[in-house]
Amino acid sequence: MKAFLHSFTYAFQGIAHVMRTQRNARVHLLVSVAVIGAGLYFRVTPVEWAVLALTMGMVFSAEMINTVAELAVDLLTQRVHPMAKVAKDVGAGAVLIAALAAVGVGLAIFGPRLWALFLEP
Repeated sequence: MKAFLHSFTYAFQGIAHVMRTQRNARVHLLVSVAVIGAGLYFRVTPVEWAVLALTMGMVFSAEMINTVAELAVDLLTQRVHPMAKVAKDVGAGAVLIAALAAVGVGLAIFGPRLWALFLEP
């Protein structure tokens, strides 16, 4: 049981490393804080909270997996190689797709509320 609990330490160290070294992860964190604030303000439903939580988790997970891919590529080769570039580009593309999907979720959940707040009398 002690080893199991200690494994969480490694996971938190990984999360801390990503937050410390990856600018985009910090941007995702800032956006997540804004989303949580908006969720509290607009009193989103429990199902909407679940969708928002899954979406934020998806974006953070994609960012972390991209970091793993970049570090692995850098570990394997220190020279410029076309396949290394493709690997890094694909990882970045995965994060972009997750982030765009998150924007879609945000628009679906908050769009009508923002529309009503700013445009209706």
